[in-house]
Amino acid sequence: MAERPYTIHVVSDSLGETGETVALAAVSQFTPNAFRIERLPKISSAEDLRQIVKEHCGRDCIFFYTLVDRNLRAEMERLVANGVIGVDLLGPAVKLLSEVVGSAPSGEVGRIRRTDEGYFDRIEAMEFAVKHDDGRNPEELAQADIVIVGVSRTSKTPISMYLAFKGWRVANVPLAPGVDPPRELFDLDPRKVFGLVTSADTLLTIRRERMRELGTYVHGYAEREAVEAELAEARKLMRRLGCLVVHTENRAVEESAQEILRHVGAVMEVKD
Repeated sequence: MAERPYTIHVVSDSLGETGETVALAAVSQFTPNAFRIERLPKISSAEDLRQIVKEHCGRDCIFFYTLVDRNLRAEMERLVANGVIGVDLLGPAVKLLSEVVGSAPSGEVGRIRRTDEGYFDRIEAMEFAVKHDDGRNPEELAQADIVIVGVSRTSKTPISMYLAFKGWRVANVPLAPGVDPPRELFDLDPRKVFGLVTSADTLLTIRRERMRELGTYVHGYAEREAVEAELAEARKLMRRLGCLVVHTENRAVEESAQEILRHVGAVMEVKD
């Protein structure tokens, strides 16, 4: 490896966000500071492309390109064929999809950023999740696509927000010792209710760290006997609800969310 970092130039006829994301994922596999990433966005002509490559090309540079325009991509392929170090991040994927569906791609630059109906659906879902986070507005639980229940620190809010970002209207309800859950919870279709559980050890670790961060102490919140009793009571309620139980221990938010979505999808297929 060279003493100074290699430079990855992200070349795009749009903003280069996709290429930068891929570049970041790739360089994370190597020694820190081995690479630096620079975006070269909004390239509009073959002449501009040649000039930019000429200005930035050197012994220690690499080009990641996401060029939608066919002429620009062809020009970059020609430059690579003549010795420029580069990789096409978008072209092969678009070509494969085009062959599968049997139709040509639009070639429209920046299409992924277009504001469409799906965008507004996601915004509405995010607003719904915020409004119905941590047991707020229980009288509107029936309006949710997905309802998540669980004791404190089982990732209810992060999973809710992840699902909301995907366009699902999600509410989450905390299960706390000595506090009755909202009666509306028992009127829901159990197939859209999901209970989050984890191990007592995991919950103790998370809660103790949380109290340390806040510099406070809550009796029973991070004590084994109380936590085990709290989890047992939560499982009892979940059985009463008849909901699916999702284990969040040692799982990323995305993994738990995908498990929920698989079951939601199965229910929707049955309804159809």
